[in-house]
Amino acid sequence: MNKTKERLEGLILIGLTARTNNANETNPEKSKIAKLAGEYWSQQIGNQFKHRLNPGVTYSVYTDFESDENGEYTYFVGEVVSTLEDQDLDKFKTVSLPASAYMKFTTNPGSMPDVVIQAWQDIWKMSPSDFDGERSYVADFEVYDKKASDPKNAIVDIYIGLK
Repeated sequence: MNKTKERLEGLILIGLTARTNNANETNPEKSKIAKLAGEYWSQQIGNQFKHRLNPGVTYSVYTDFESDENGEYTYFVGEVVSTLEDQDLDKFKTVSLPASAYMKFTTNPGSMPDVVIQAWQDIWKMSPSDFDGERSYVADFEVYDKKASDPKNAIVDIYIGLK
């Protein structure tokens, strides 16, 4: 995996959410992420958003951490929008990613979801020096753009929020 430190401006996103933890995500009977992401893509939920900045570029966000990667967190899947005006906020949830420093990891090409699972397993083993700082546990996210469109040869960017 390649890594680069970046400072990103804040983003407003709209999509779907579920509360979960990594222990549950390893159990197919308790997993929520695969089901929610599958619903998002199969029903083309992004097409229902207004004011889309990059139609078809999907963000999977991990936020509202109880503690760290071992605690509860909110999983979000959706898109960046320019405004929440005229959005169906009864149906969809919103997430605001703060302006912050992030360590960006770009995976090597691989099959989905294995390439992402392997990347997270590698990230969880890293120390603060691997991130050039401490993780903030405010928001981490994956970006699914054109590089990730081939499920047998996907490249995914993963951003880890830093303090």
